Amino acid sequence: MRPRSRRLHFTASHQEISVPSIPVRVVALFLLSAVALLSHGGSLAAQEAFDVKAHYAKAEYQIPMRDGVKLHTIVYTPRDVAAPAPFLLLRTPYGIGPYGEEYRKTVGPSQKFAEDKFIFVYQDVRGQYKSEGTFVVMRPILTERKPQDADESTDTFDTIEWLLKNVPNNNGRVGQWGISYPGTQTVWGMIDAHPALKASSPQAPAIDMYLGDDFHHNGAFRLMYTFNWLAGNARARTGPSSEKKQQFDYGTPDSYRFFMEGGTLSELTAKHMQDRVPTWNEYMAHPDYDEYWQKQTPLAHLKNINHAVLNVGGWFDAEDFYGPIETYRAVEKLNPKNQNTLVIGPWLHGGWNSMPGDALGDIRFGSKTAEHYRNEIEFTFFKRHLKPEGTPSTETEAVVFETGANVWRQFDQWPPAKATEKTLYLQPGGRVGFTPPAAPAKDSYISDPARPVPFTAETRPIQGHLWMVEDQRFAARRPDVLVYETEPLTEDVVIAGPIIASLWASSTGSDADFVVKLIDVYPPSAPDNQPNPREVRMGDYQMLLAGEVFRAKYRNSFSQPEPLAPGVPAKIEFDLRDRFHRFLKGHRIMVQVQSSWFPVIDRNPQQFLNIYAAKREDYQPATQTIHLGGETASKLTVRVLAD
Repeated sequence: MRPRSRRLHFTASHQEISVPSIPVRVVALFLLSAVALLSHGGSLAAQEAFDVKAHYAKAEYQIPMRDGVKLHTIVYTPRDVAAPAPFLLLRTPYGIGPYGEEYRKTVGPSQKFAEDKFIFVYQDVRGQYKSEGTFVVMRPILTERKPQDADESTDTFDTIEWLLKNVPNNNGRVGQWGISYPGTQTVWGMIDAHPALKASSPQAPAIDMYLGDDFHHNGAFRLMYTFNWLAGNARARTGPSSEKKQQFDYGTPDSYRFFMEGGTLSELTAKHMQDRVPTWNEYMAHPDYDEYWQKQTPLAHLKNINHAVLNVGGWFDAEDFYGPIETYRAVEKLNPKNQNTLVIGPWLHGGWNSMPGDALGDIRFGSKTAEHYRNEIEFTFFKRHLKPEGTPSTETEAVVFETGANVWRQFDQWPPAKATEKTLYLQPGGRVGFTPPAAPAKDSYISDPARPVPFTAETRPIQGHLWMVEDQRFAARRPDVLVYETEPLTEDVVIAGPIIASLWASSTGSDADFVVKLIDVYPPSAPDNQPNPREVRMGDYQMLLAGEVFRAKYRNSFSQPEPLAPGVPAKIEFDLRDRFHRFLKGHRIMVQVQSSWFPVIDRNPQQFLNIYAAKREDYQPATQTIHLGGETASKLTVRVLAD
């Protein structure tokens, strides 16, 4: 580790916490829009006891940007403040209402902030709700700016400059935060930052919409999510408005049925998106990782960051887990002396802000992890840097929750330095282990686009989130899913860091998708949760731990796809992203391999063509073969941490 000029202290109680399990039934299915509202509005009904109107005055402004566009901004200032207060800024495309005389029920990331008397600033980004201008999804950062050129970075700078001059009784210090798209706004605001910006917390930011966040993963189109988000948030508008955007009416809670009956991507476009959602049409025109996508990612611009950064993510975030990890890595690489902290807990998208954090679906975590984060980590971070009367001390760089063991751990780098690389080999007979197969072998299955593997066993509304830890027995029983597992473990196995899948695969088609899932299989005697209203049996439960997809034609380049040669093995290597998990003694490690994951991922016709323009007759069954052993050994590379 390089020495750092500034450090933040998280109390010793954070280092390792193990609490007896407190069963709590999580019954809500979070749609993206609901998560977004929680993400920029505060956390949970527990905050509602705080009377915002009694303690804060509200004012609305149209703040001018350098290009003349005015951005609608709401400022909540403490009515009774003994000393100048810092600003806490959130910029969002999701609307900052209520507008007018009505007050928000909550302000700030959690109630502790409201009680501590920050100045809270909410802003509609340009082109959204009551702000002027044109909204551009993932608006690129301008590399060469003329004096009146504006992007999200300059909008943040100009907003801060105006606030400092026009809102009285401020202490000259500003923090910013946001979750999901507002988290991306936070990253943009870190670039060429205003000197008064002292602390940023990008939480689940979407950083690369082609490689790993939201709209694509490794070149594969995330159909369900992209359709839902763009249909609700990116429709063409006629001008500023305070009205909430209408969400798309699917006419059914069954996402699998809706998208199967919707047909090809070109048919969905013609029926629902043409002339209504310009960004969708742009995506259909850019199937490969060209300049359109490449210029959207802000990572290369994260230089000269000289304020504290708190990167936050959830191990089971179905939308934006690529973003927080890659933002952390980029800030670390380009600003080695700057304070840069990574926090990851056992949460779904935005769950650290909107849930207790003691459970996710059928999985229990033993303590209220999200409440711990909000009260002890997030609040401590902003308090220290925006109200600098606190005493600086030393921090560890990574504060991460070890699932399986259900404890918080701290490390001075991520992945931990003591984690060693090991290889899990897929083996004949449905086995996986740390020793390679004795001889080459292969397994095959038929992938049929007319009957794709579903992402969930539930009939779920569009865009659920609990499937990221869902029992995978429904998939394991299908003939188009390969299953490999260890014998029951004789000792705990702890993985910490990235999980790299290296498949050697061949196909009778000229393109294919490959999905790899890493799964924790509970022992037959695992006790059921109590209470257990759905009567879920935890014996032999197959908990999804990590899963990712790769579109084979991009195996050598995301910008220049290449067909598969039918019947010829090709190496397909991709990152399932980081995890920190303890496979307990008596559990099994399982790997599943399949070629569809619908409708999270669009169906691959299994022919080398532009999928966005494919016709129904282009979708053909194909036999996929996974090669085992020898020079074409399929495997997963993990980092194992010894106790």
